[in-house]
Amino acid sequence: MTLLDERPAEAPSRVTLEPRRRTVAARLSAVAVHLPAERRTTEETEARLVAENPRLRFPRGLIERLTGVTGVHVRPAGWQTSDLAVAAARDALAQSPGEIDLLVFASASQDLIEPATSHIVAAKLGIAPAVMDVKNACNSLVNGLQVAEALIATGQARRALVVSGEMPSHAVRWRLDSSAQFLRSFAGYTMSDGGAAVVLERADGSGAGILASRFEAHSRFWSVGTLPTGGSVNPHAVGGSYFDMDGRALERAFAEVGLGIFHATLAEAGYTAADVDFVAVHQVALSMHERIVELLGVDPARTHRLIDGHGNLASVSLPVQLAAGVDRGAIRPGSLVALVGLAGGISLGTTVVRW
Repeated sequence: MTLLDERPAEAPSRVTLEPRRRTVAARLSAVAVHLPAERRTTEETEARLVAENPRLRFPRGLIERLTGVTGVHVRPAGWQTSDLAVAAARDALAQSPGEIDLLVFASASQDLIEPATSHIVAAKLGIAPAVMDVKNACNSLVNGLQVAEALIATGQARRALVVSGEMPSHAVRWRLDSSAQFLRSFAGYTMSDGGAAVVLERADGSGAGILASRFEAHSRFWSVGTLPTGGSVNPHAVGGSYFDMDGRALERAFAEVGLGIFHATLAEAGYTAADVDFVAVHQVALSMHERIVELLGVDPARTHRLIDGHGNLASVSLPVQLAAGVDRGAIRPGSLVALVGLAGGISLGTTVVRW
């Protein structure tokens, strides 16, 4: 069975679906994104692969046929992940000015192993909050929101800036030993650079804010997809720093764990899929995204498709969809919004927000 063969998602039997309304502790007061102007088309990607690997045969158009991706964003020369985060953060702080006492850098990418990239972001912004990094592949930003909300709820922070800078372009493998290596490197050819920022602040009593969140991990699948460098396993990047992923195994893993967390989180807040005005879903391939939306039981008109034109933006994907929803009027004050995170490792998460 593959993810595309699943039946509509149902909540796992172990989850209690009785509404458990809670005090709203934090609300999103700003969302901003930065997508570099420079793009690399999928045709250009394939042309470079052909030029650098003359002994291998690449069917032209394969990447777009399998994923729907027509191009990706590429960061300006000399930019770091922190610069992408800073560009988005400046916009978010302009939308919601005020003192920030917590900065969370939440991304699959980073500037350095040490110090935390959040220090670098804070220095570039010229602010001095408490800082930390949160990392959980493509769910990094929603986990960053989870951490910031908890610290606001316990009185340890009042206004938090949660930022991401994703720069997967540095991990694209251009020189290949075999067709098999091409397949295991495939994810990198559809991944995109970008930045995002969310300001989270203490709720104002209006009812707007984070209503419910659930996160789960199925860590037995951790080895399905890796970027194996920089840690104790391969500290000096012997053999390079490139994506290595078994795409079919990853799809089977998500099919096995299912998407019941979405309905369980909505039920906790006292809602169903029919009540949601907008759903942001992490997107890795067009056909898979369309099938996931169907399985969730969501009207596609209440989503925003970005994978074909922007590629896989990792943890920046969800805020890009939120910003697009606001821009087109699909998200307004009072809208019920759901964020659905899917990440390698593997992990899933859903956050329900009253805008």
